[in-house]
Amino acid sequence: MHDCHTVTLASPQEDKLSVVELDVSAGVATIRVDRPPMNALDTEVQAGLAEAAVEVGERSDVRVVVVYGGPKVFAAGADVKEMSGWDYQTMVARSRRLQDSFTAVADIHKPTIAAITGYALGGGLELALACDLRVCGDNAKLGLPEILLGIIPGAGGTQRLPRLVGPSRAKDLILTGRFVGADEAKAIGLVDRVVGPDEVYDEAIALASQLAKGAALAQQAALSAIDHGIETDLANGLELERVNFASLFATEDREIGMTSFLEHGPGKADFVGR
Repeated sequence: MHDCHTVTLASPQEDKLSVVELDVSAGVATIRVDRPPMNALDTEVQAGLAEAAVEVGERSDVRVVVVYGGPKVFAAGADVKEMSGWDYQTMVARSRRLQDSFTAVADIHKPTIAAITGYALGGGLELALACDLRVCGDNAKLGLPEILLGIIPGAGGTQRLPRLVGPSRAKDLILTGRFVGADEAKAIGLVDRVVGPDEVYDEAIALASQLAKGAALAQQAALSAIDHGIETDLANGLELERVNFASLFATEDREIGMTSFLEHGPGKADFVGR
């Protein structure tokens, strides 16, 4: 099954158009940010991301989600020109919507993969951090340079980055605003896979296709146990794991997986997502 449509949102400036495209094929959805030249994440793109995230979360034909900015750039951050005209009162109102749009991506209860090409800076890196996994081109530059503008990351960077790479490394990147290349990003755990720049999307789709064949309910349980468990103490995290673990014994996929393992060995089950 292949379905493609575009979520198009007109900008208040008539000469600009912000676009988020959603394509679904073989259980894999691609959310594509398409606002050339740098995919600046203005308010219209934020709204499009939130809308697309809700849709893929609800669609039964979507098993895995890839977030992609195209072959040249993932996203070079928020629209500074747009933000420069906002005062405190405006930002108080808009900051919630900014965070909510990225949280909508983080709250997709299915595996999500950021396919990072070129620059992932500021809000662009925060969007990648909202995903479960990150595939990165070897020429990519990643960073949170907001401190150089006299502000701090406001779409999850100060919270998701330290949870991923640790507080010390997060403070280094946030306080200096420096960019890191793909090799350093891989070394500190900021990205999971590094490939040639022309291979990023294909690698992300290959990984997504592999995950799409997996046990969907078990994947969702794993994500829930990890994402919620990291927010609590060990005792409550273990209880969360126990409940999720036991719940999977009520699924068809558990029976299919164990039967297949006993009869044919590991990795050969055909899961049904129930």
